[in-house]
Amino acid sequence: MAAVAALMAVLVSPAGAQGADTAAGPVRGGESRPIYSYDNAIRESVWVDTGLDLDENGNSDRVAVDIMRPREPAQQGRKIPVIMDASPYYACCGRGNESQKKTYDAAGEPVQFPLFYDNYFVPRGYAVVLVDLAGTNRSDGCVDVGGRSDVQSAKAVVDWLNGRGHGYSTRAGGKTVKAGWTNGATGMIGKSYDGTVANGVAATGVEGLKTIVPIGAISSWYDYYFAKGAPLQDGLEWLSDYVESPEARLRCKGVQQDLVDGAPRTGDWTPLWSERNYVPDADKVRASVFVAHGMQDLNVRTKHFGQWWDALADAGVDRKIWLSQTGHVDPFDYRRGAWVDTLHRWFDHELLGVRNGIDREPMADVERAPDRWSTDRVWPAAGTKAATLKPRGGDAPGVGKLGLDQARPGSTESFTDDPKLGETDWAAHIDETTPAKAGFSSRTLTRSLRLSGSSKVTVTATPSTSTAHLSAVLVDLGPDTIRDFSTAGEGISTLPETSCWGSSATGDSACFKNTKAKTADVDYTVVSRGWADLGNYASDLHGKPLTPGKSYTITLDLAATDHVLPKGHRLALIVGGTDAGLIEPPSSTPKLTVDLARTSARLPLVGGAAAFARATKGGDFSVAPDAAPLDGLKAPRLGNRVPSAGLPG
Repeated sequence: MAAVAALMAVLVSPAGAQGADTAAGPVRGGESRPIYSYDNAIRESVWVDTGLDLDENGNSDRVAVDIMRPREPAQQGRKIPVIMDASPYYACCGRGNESQKKTYDAAGEPVQFPLFYDNYFVPRGYAVVLVDLAGTNRSDGCVDVGGRSDVQSAKAVVDWLNGRGHGYSTRAGGKTVKAGWTNGATGMIGKSYDGTVANGVAATGVEGLKTIVPIGAISSWYDYYFAKGAPLQDGLEWLSDYVESPEARLRCKGVQQDLVDGAPRTGDWTPLWSERNYVPDADKVRASVFVAHGMQDLNVRTKHFGQWWDALADAGVDRKIWLSQTGHVDPFDYRRGAWVDTLHRWFDHELLGVRNGIDREPMADVERAPDRWSTDRVWPAAGTKAATLKPRGGDAPGVGKLGLDQARPGSTESFTDDPKLGETDWAAHIDETTPAKAGFSSRTLTRSLRLSGSSKVTVTATPSTSTAHLSAVLVDLGPDTIRDFSTAGEGISTLPETSCWGSSATGDSACFKNTKAKTADVDYTVVSRGWADLGNYASDLHGKPLTPGKSYTITLDLAATDHVLPKGHRLALIVGGTDAGLIEPPSSTPKLTVDLARTSARLPLVGGAAAFARATKGGDFSVAPDAAPLDGLKAPRLGNRVPSAGLPG
């Protein structure tokens, strides 16, 4: 029995599993190994001074920092790097697909660290640091939704980890605590709001932040709430109230009012939005950036990663990207094994300096079909060029053609905004005359065609009323099996079985429910969309009332994507009014007349216009006169979306 007990101890102990001398460090054979005890890891809380007093109580706000780190390196005098997730969700809402929250014992010591980062990385020689943003859980201050306080909540911790900040043993008063156990090398990770904070901290250029992994993250808060003046979401004050602790809601009413006053529902740009726009500061970023985003994310739309990615490229930042067919879903829940392995190698390379070659591997992984992936050396794909496609009238009203030839001057198509309809209805009836949209389809493709990057659609339209919203949608017309991003799991189903990723301890399991792709057979796929208030025709920053009967020209920014249209499919551009479920309607119900000769779509095609010409050569525009409506996914629903942690499958 003693021999069996000894064998079991070896099997379950992270250190025993390797039989290694921990004094030599965790890196063996080109990767960090789980040689340290998880069960015996140090679990502690520190409160870090942000230097701000947003709640105006006369004391500098402190944020709560829960830390788990292996005990052995400190005993050996070895300093270790940090993986940090700063979040507003640890108490209100939870993290991950199973909505895990932080838990504490009777003495207030941390027990459960949500997600798998601690279970997997602490035995491999990393500290995992979870930060409660100001105004949430056990932190002072107030939530300001992507503003100075949110960003400083996490930046102050990076400063403290690098010996530049002040930490304390308690929320008020307490002994000074220094982070002498770390070398300061920090990687930030997080989905949605958490990843957004990582973007914001990186944009400060803070020293010691070596890499960030933003997953489905915001790059400009204006673009989360508006699209060139058209409202997408309810106001910031709703979100701050949703995530704040009960105590913070009482003391932060002034900050809440500032959010209301600073972000008018007119959609005009204000100084509040400038503070929450990280894109112009991409040139300050010192950290490498590993982006992951669902191409059908209708919560944090893909414009966010697209404009951030382009700005980081211009700044020469080292980058890597994963693009899935899901909605707002973490890679741990759609490609788990590959994600854990890739993230492990990424952090080893960026934080431990392991030369494992990940920096020489393809930059981009793109999901082509459910669970089928391809890679690209660079992204957007090599050979991508802007091609300008133009709409023309067809044989029936509102059923037009899309190609390289311009429409005759004076050619028009008209539609009337119907706020009850949107992209799913428009696409389903692309080959029919319907009153709420104008659709334009290419010839049937005789070879495949790939979009890779961000598109723009310029529309010249004459409204019948003083207010009008516009939508532009790109659609792949043809049968396919895709992830069903319209359901609650946004492309995944959660299974009862679990798999384990790292070590467990009482109160903190390394085992998580497995998932599988949730798919649907469709006749069309919406691959990109964009919106605008036509009143923003003269400026992205401010709208103006429209004069009925006068024409206006505006350019809509479409969401970044990477999509291959197969041979036999068609590419369609749809122009409509309110995209129901995705933008709010205007105050009137306008009829809009589109000037086709002054309307165009600028698309990032691999091979450019020449590739489009080759792909459509020999194809035809013919449509069966009795064509039935096409089958697609359920229509999206507009509501109080939250850039949140996890979504049940």
